[in-house]
Amino acid sequence: MESSSDRFKERVSSHGEGALGELAQALLDNPWFNQAIHVALEARERASQAGVSAMRNLNLPTGADLDRLGRRLRSMSERLEGVEDGLCAARTHGACLSQHHPPGVLPRHP
Repeated sequence: MESSSDRFKERVSSHGEGALGELAQALLDNPWFNQAIHVALEARERASQAGVSAMRNLNLPTGADLDRLGRRLRSMSERLEGVEDGLCAARTHGACLSQHHPPGVLPRHP
């Protein structure tokens, strides 16, 4: 059973959602608001570019540089693991050969 306080909360909530929707629509329709958002986004982009330029002028890596370095390190790590696996397999194969052949004698393949 729904209490009066629950009905009140629901009514206020629905009115609040409606008012918020109207406010959002009014802001989107307002050319000054759109212009302000556009100017703010452009300023953010210019500030970001200035930050990158400053970092490069100080000979410091940017976030993008560090991301690129991380990707390259992961790639090299994967390649090194492949080399290690190959060496391990070669070592295992070599141990098998040394058990079946005397030292210094290479097996002949037909």
